[in-house]
Amino acid sequence: MAVLQAVVLVAVAVGGGAVVLAPEPLRQTLVLGVFGFALTALFFVFQDPDVALSEIVVSAVGVPVMVLLALRKVSQHDREREQQEDET
Repeated sequence: MAVLQAVVLVAVAVGGGAVVLAPEPLRQTLVLGVFGFALTALFFVFQDPDVALSEIVVSAVGVPVMVLLALRKVSQHDREREQQEDET
């Protein structure tokens, strides 16, 4: 069990670094979803399934979806602004 815990801890550390080092917001959001699943595995390995289930909903699904929706809205706003500038 200790080996599995060590492997999952390393996966979480590498995943956290990957989220920080991702160059663009879309890729960072996708890596964040994978990182959320790594955290879920961490909680399951350390025998805390109720926190792991919450982690799946929040970190692996909820936050990435909200960030993707925000990125979409920002890109739409930028396109509208460019169209208005082109018209003037």
